[in-house]
Amino acid sequence: MAADVHKKKGWEVPNGSLAPGDGQHAERSESPTPGLAQGTEPGAGQEGAMFVHTRSYEDLTSPEDGAAAARSPEERRGEPAEPTSMEQISKDFSELSTQLTGMALDLEEEMRQSKEGKLEPSPQTTHRDSVLSGKEEEDVTMDAWRMHRKHVFVLSEAGKPVYSRYGSEEALSSTMGVMMALVSFLEAEKNAIRSIHADGYKVVFVRRSPLVLVAVARTRQSEQEIAHELLYIYYQILSLLTWTQLNHIFQQKQNYDLRRLLAGSERITDNLLDLMAHDPSFLMGAVRCLPLAASVRDAVSTSLQQAKAKSLVFSILLSGNQLVSLVRKKDQFLHPIDLHLLFNLISSSSSFREGEAWTPICLPKFNSSGFFHAHISYLEQEMDLCLLLVSTDREDFFTVSDCKRRFQERLRRRGVHHALQEALRTPFYSVAQVGIPDLRHFIYKSKSSGLFTSPEIEAPYVREEEKERLLGLYQYLHSRAHNSSRPLKNIYFTGPRENLLAWVTSAFELYICYSPLGTKAGAISAVNKLMKWIRKEEDRLFILTPQTY
Repeated sequence: MAADVHKKKGWEVPNGSLAPGDGQHAERSESPTPGLAQGTEPGAGQEGAMFVHTRSYEDLTSPEDGAAAARSPEERRGEPAEPTSMEQISKDFSELSTQLTGMALDLEEEMRQSKEGKLEPSPQTTHRDSVLSGKEEEDVTMDAWRMHRKHVFVLSEAGKPVYSRYGSEEALSSTMGVMMALVSFLEAEKNAIRSIHADGYKVVFVRRSPLVLVAVARTRQSEQEIAHELLYIYYQILSLLTWTQLNHIFQQKQNYDLRRLLAGSERITDNLLDLMAHDPSFLMGAVRCLPLAASVRDAVSTSLQQAKAKSLVFSILLSGNQLVSLVRKKDQFLHPIDLHLLFNLISSSSSFREGEAWTPICLPKFNSSGFFHAHISYLEQEMDLCLLLVSTDREDFFTVSDCKRRFQERLRRRGVHHALQEALRTPFYSVAQVGIPDLRHFIYKSKSSGLFTSPEIEAPYVREEEKERLLGLYQYLHSRAHNSSRPLKNIYFTGPRENLLAWVTSAFELYICYSPLGTKAGAISAVNKLMKWIRKEEDRLFILTPQTY
């Protein structure tokens, strides 16, 4: 247990300061000092991390092009296969298209017809037109469309519309043409456009050839954070197509209309944007765990570990957007972005509750060149527990399905089924459990494990607008702390409705919100007590002993 390795060395914050102490502690202490070495902070895994690239926000947002991403050592490590043929990718995509639209789409045949100029309106196009969401009926000339706080546009380098958060792509084709003209104009001058700031708006550009992504926002987010969200949209598209297929398409025809291939996936991208607006997981670049007794979580992880198959790479049990357990193949590491995309895929569709799904999925940060195959199913209709079994073999459905059966049998034998049901009744804990009167909410991230924890958002942040305002304040603090030109380690923010404090070290990040009647000295004292409480509860709030096959 985690408590067995704690060294009982308390600490106090000297003179109410957040300045690092003289020495660094290498052991796990009851409460960490600002100079605590990474890997010994509360929530740090005792047997290594589950994720790759989780040490810093800057690493998650570092620029990379698709080719480099596809070939980097970290992401090539443990690829499902050697370079995948376009024929195989096309077959996998046809399966995915059937999942999304109910109709198979032959990529190679469509590309052949497109090159010959024989492309006629297809059943898929008709089907897409019949499932257009209400957002596409929005009139882009009306003030209501302009009043949205954030617009997201995706277009090809030829200026062809690919996606718009609000309004139809057809109605916005001229607007997207202007965006591409701006990008091309500066490139002709051997420069690149990153952002435009005017009248309270930020217009942020991210180019990932052959796509250009643009956001127009009037939020508290920094340019860097908005660009980070655009990268999520790019990776979402890659998860459906693969980088190899995306580039093959535009090499064959530069002005190809990518919406034909993405037909039916709009709701997945819409859902991702909704999640990013409400879930701090994306802001923190980390994953939140379902609060669960360590003994129960260990039993679940051991059951997953034993229900394995030769082709399995990852076994993931989740509840909502919270991780219950993750077992990985030895030496294979998942990126938080890939896990967020899997969470988004599941939350985008209720059809996964109806049976066992077997769907191709690209994990772009792990390997952007090919598809894995994911077995997705809920353990029981009435339980919000979803099991993902990620396999490298597209023909291994029945073997992987048997892994689920063996996992459920082991859960029943270990008698943890009832404990899981009890945990799902209270998926979030209350900030009152910390025992700090003025504390309203907090977010704590362990950098070495890539995991974070935060309580349920409670009064006075009851209405949806208030919850969004609180997240906006966290976004503001986060942007100041990770400013590329002048990063800050400590921030104390006073406002009319609440005070906030941010504390960023090499080992962890902490953001707390408390009463506006509190003082700075009180906030420092609250940090002291909060960190001790997180250390005490870490085996319930984090996965400290990740399992491997």
